[in-house]
Amino acid sequence: MQKATIQLETLTCPSCLQKIENAVGNLKGVDKDSLKVMFNASRVKVNFDDTVSIEDIEKAIQDLGYGVKRSRVKAA
Repeated sequence: MQKATIQLETLTCPSCLQKIENAVGNLKGVDKDSLKVMFNASRVKVNFDDTVSIEDIEKAIQDLGYGVKRSRVKAA
């Protein structure tokens, strides 16, 4: 299991939070219970296993139209 913190471009509305939670939460390998989208900090924290990569998670966010500034991954 790995733990990621993903810094996003500024989120502008609370519905952004829901869209990101749904997109990332639906990826196979993501621990939905660990998923936190922090609106005010424009940050996502999530744990995931090796069936999904950080690139897959970033792509799911970017496909919604939200910019990813940087990601930090470490072993959980």
